[in-house]
Amino acid sequence: MEIMNYLAPDVVSLGNHEFDYGLPHLLFLEKMANFPIVIANLYIKKYYKRLMQPYLIIKKAGFDILFTGIITEKVMDSLNQDNLIGSFVSLEEASTEVGKITNAYKNDDIDLTIVLSHIGYESDLELAKMLKPEWGVDLIIGGHSHTILDKPAKVNNILISQAGVGTNQVGRFDLVVDDGTNSIVDYNWQLIPINNKLANPDKALMDYIESYKKKVDRKYNSLVCKLAEKLTHPHRMIETSLGNLIADAFAEIAECDVMFVGAGSVRVKEFGPMITLGDLRTCFPYDDTLRRFSITGQQLKKIFKYIMRKENRNSEGECYQVSTGIEAIYNDLTKKLESLKFKGKPVDNKKQYRICLQNYSFGSCADYLNITQKELLASGQGKVVSTSAQGVLEEYLRNHQNISSKVEGRLFYK
Repeated sequence: MEIMNYLAPDVVSLGNHEFDYGLPHLLFLEKMANFPIVIANLYIKKYYKRLMQPYLIIKKAGFDILFTGIITEKVMDSLNQDNLIGSFVSLEEASTEVGKITNAYKNDDIDLTIVLSHIGYESDLELAKMLKPEWGVDLIIGGHSHTILDKPAKVNNILISQAGVGTNQVGRFDLVVDDGTNSIVDYNWQLIPINNKLANPDKALMDYIESYKKKVDRKYNSLVCKLAEKLTHPHRMIETSLGNLIADAFAEIAECDVMFVGAGSVRVKEFGPMITLGDLRTCFPYDDTLRRFSITGQQLKKIFKYIMRKENRNSEGECYQVSTGIEAIYNDLTKKLESLKFKGKPVDNKKQYRICLQNYSFGSCADYLNITQKELLASGQGKVVSTSAQGVLEEYLRNHQNISSKVEGRLFYK
């Protein structure tokens, strides 16, 4: 947040990771921010009161520009169990909130209207279709799906852009706006790589970051283990060697038949072979509880059919890495789970199987896994097997030197 204050943006909106440490921490961050945060559809539900500033009008280059922001509960994993705070869940309801803002504040003096979203590119396309032309939205600048666009999409006369993830590049729009019609009449979009060819690093900021880095390195440069080879996690929608390693580590401590690891919680594309504590925290930064449940084979098949469906593999769905012993085959053409085996044998509908989930997956199990908390707890066998997934993974790696992991065909699509 201090670095963000140094960069001094004119306006920002919220993404899903601003919610990772709960509501009190989010409100602390907002108080720390020296810049405005806009979000239109985040409410204290009991009082029907917005939690943050819903819009901001900025005067730039002789124009009045209205910014508003939205997020949906689809990407608010960590607040799903907070009964006090909520977002208008669906895109339809989020679009209505945009309409409320523009109807109330978009007058003839507003030359440009921009929605800052963090719902993913495909959802941005759907949102644009729902926004009424009379609301005058000109741009949607999005995030969450890490989409890199060489040129913006245009839906319902609204330009939609996204510039990937991190600080590898920034997106730049050069706009020609007609202040008579309050519309964009011409534009140029560029993805600009951030490197030393573009500009020299800011020395004061580099020194500031270095002051933290020295403190962090003293702890996090310690060596945890050495893998037999580099492991990879190139895409969260497919089985990966790194995802398999993490799922197997958790399955061992949980003593379960199937471990489901949220593929998005693995945050690096390459890992090892030398692993420091800093590497481990970067790879798996979000600590969580691990919970074990007992379900029937029929319910297990229902889960795999749901998480492996093609429409879930769109950069926005919640995909999973699974532990060894599972062989699942899904047919994209027929939209059927053709086969599900455990340790070489077909999963028996009536047999009980023990599964393990991260707590955030349990909190959103109906949406992410197509099984309710009531169903997971029905057997009475629910158990917290670890209060720290990070701690489990660290201990596993420290005690498994030169370990390797391969893509084995645990999840196969045809």
